[in-house]
Amino acid sequence: MAISQKLMMRQGQSLVMTPQLLQAIKLLQFSSIELTAFLQDEMERNPLLESEGPSEVGEPAGAERPSEESPQEGASERVEGDWAKESLSTDAGEYAANLGADVSNLYDSEEPSQSRTEALGAAEAMGLSASSWSGTLGGGGSADGETPNLEAYVATAKSLRDTLEEQLSLACADPRQRLIGLSIIDAIDENGYLRETIEAIAERLGASLEETQAVLDVVQRFEPSGVGARDLAECLAIQLRERDRFDPAMQIFVANLPLVAKADFAQLSRLCGVDEEDVRDMAAELRGLDPKPGRAFSGGDAPAIIADVIVTAAGDGSWRVELNTDALPRVLINNSYVARVNASAKGDADKSFVSNCLQNANWLVKSLEQRQRTILKVASEIVRLQDAFFEKGVEHLRPLNLRAVADAISMHESTVSRVTSNKYMMTPRGLFELKYFFSASIAAASGAEAHSAEAVRFKIKQMIDKESPNDVLSDDAIVARLKELDIDIARRTVAKYRDSLRIPSSVDRRRQKLSARQHA
Repeated sequence: MAISQKLMMRQGQSLVMTPQLLQAIKLLQFSSIELTAFLQDEMERNPLLESEGPSEVGEPAGAERPSEESPQEGASERVEGDWAKESLSTDAGEYAANLGADVSNLYDSEEPSQSRTEALGAAEAMGLSASSWSGTLGGGGSADGETPNLEAYVATAKSLRDTLEEQLSLACADPRQRLIGLSIIDAIDENGYLRETIEAIAERLGASLEETQAVLDVVQRFEPSGVGARDLAECLAIQLRERDRFDPAMQIFVANLPLVAKADFAQLSRLCGVDEEDVRDMAAELRGLDPKPGRAFSGGDAPAIIADVIVTAAGDGSWRVELNTDALPRVLINNSYVARVNASAKGDADKSFVSNCLQNANWLVKSLEQRQRTILKVASEIVRLQDAFFEKGVEHLRPLNLRAVADAISMHESTVSRVTSNKYMMTPRGLFELKYFFSASIAAASGAEAHSAEAVRFKIKQMIDKESPNDVLSDDAIVARLKELDIDIARRTVAKYRDSLRIPSSVDRRRQKLSARQHA
């Protein structure tokens, strides 16, 4: 057979991940908050897109926006403009006369404060550049001489750092000690613990270890009590010293926190040299302390969870599944603006830019509509398969996987996984993530219908909540009771579910229940 070279043409099909397809996949996986942020960025890049706020699903996309020259909008702009002129034309001296105050004292002086000047001098004396401490030492007026922003004067919650700095300015008059204290405060985390060693702080500042330790002792006397501790034992010891309760027996008690966690009062009684009744009193006193003194200042507002789907009961006994229109951002294409831009476009580059923007806008609107339909389809199928949960509760949650939903709605498992990621469903039983309804299957002992892992976990919690101090269930006992309920489960699985629920072992639970009963 001769070997030769040939030119051949072949026709085939392949899946190509275009930028538009990647964008549609990302939109499907976004949560409502992430989607809103993404659309804001898109509207800044694409001048043809406009936001109209939430609206009903299924309203025609690409609807024309009202003209900017409409009478109603023009009237609104005129009223707003007259109001602005009237407000700005008012003389500031008139307000000062009415309020009995001088407007010159409304802003901070641009002169640096005395404490800042002293701290900067101490930094230079210790061989540190003043610029490296500009963020730590705080600032006065604006560096460029501009008027301070009025938003900076809005009342906000005081942070842990601000609270400690105020106390430091009163406790330490020496600028050198104040600089060391600021460095220590910088190393305190949101829970109030010091996350840097004293040796590292002293070496960085060029200070002696004794001087740095002395400033730390001062910081540890600040409020909230226990702040500046290096571990939990030191945090509790600081709070006990302030209550004058850190006697030798309590010192030994705090030094053996692992035994306290296990409620091993017999061993603690031998170590502390007191009877078990005193040990129980010390444990009760320890529970009244705050292990995270800085948590009152940290965290801020928790991120909001917005339901993407709302499930309500219908009159005929079925369930009504609806998209939460308040959480759906509405993006429209301003067709009137597109027409004006196309008419005024002169060069090929301008026309090409407008054409690309219009194409991207149309694809984005279609992708959003497809995303809404897919979410609604997946949520409806979940409600259909888990109808027993909505009627009777967690105990009747059925085992479910992604493939069952994907096969029912003729989609791929990866699509269902993206839809259920970071999406939430508001139901009469509460707010649940869509992932919550998918759980592993646990076989029934009699070979009947399998049980959901989440339902089994709920049954285990119910059993442990009902146990008495004299009848604490071991993992083997829980396995036996579950088999009576036709649930075939291994002991290691029970232990794994118990750990996921943060429930201690039977030995630790017995000690805790006996201790609670004696103090009741």
